[in-house]
Amino acid sequence: MSRHPTAIVHPGARLASDVTIGPYSVIGEHVTIGAGTQVGAHCVIEGWTDIGEGCSFSHFVSAGTPPQDLKFSGEPSRLVIGSRNTFREFVTLNRGTHHGGGETRIGDHNFLMAYVHVAHDCTVGNHVIMANAATLAGHIEIGDHAVLGGLTGVHQFVRIGAYAMIGGCSAVAQDVPPFVSAVGNRVKLYGLNLVGLKRHGFSEERINGLKKAYRLLFGSHLSLKEGLKKVRAELAGQRDVEQFVAFIEASERGISR
Repeated sequence: MSRHPTAIVHPGARLASDVTIGPYSVIGEHVTIGAGTQVGAHCVIEGWTDIGEGCSFSHFVSAGTPPQDLKFSGEPSRLVIGSRNTFREFVTLNRGTHHGGGETRIGDHNFLMAYVHVAHDCTVGNHVIMANAATLAGHIEIGDHAVLGGLTGVHQFVRIGAYAMIGGCSAVAQDVPPFVSAVGNRVKLYGLNLVGLKRHGFSEERINGLKKAYRLLFGSHLSLKEGLKKVRAELAGQRDVEQFVAFIEASERGISR
């Protein structure tokens, strides 16, 4: 381990031999950091926090801090971070709460830009991009390859599906299905995230299936219940469509329209 003389690392912390700790950073007793991770200056990593390999923490990141929840009474809870994530300046990552499952989880290959906040009991998938000052309240789920624009706020318990694109300065109060584009306060759907899907190698056949499902669900005279039934009848066996439908059927907060 390489650490600046001004850094404070608790003797109980478990750090791989090639971890680097920058000036004035503080690493707490219950922290585990994997190989190749770099912690910049003035960072605080505390609590029961597990960090994978090859992550980058820019200066003034706070990770593993207690949840901002009035029901939290100091009980042990966790923050689990995967590998090869980038956290830019002033990102804040809170631990979970007992009533919310006890764990905040961030996957692999994510890019969280400056001032992003991930609150207690959130689950962030893999390859997610959150632009500057995007903010997650508690108990939120973000699917793989989702993109959240800058200054976007997401209400607690909301789910955002895989490959969804949320435009900047949006307020998200209900679930956003996978594969779509949405923007606004409150967000409205604006079709599929076609640019994102093409960039990720979706074939024309896969995209056409999703287009038809989207039209039936959100661009027809059918109720959502009727649209789901028709999509299942006409597009059965298409993996992406089945994921699209399953996400909508599992919604508890309702679907952004």
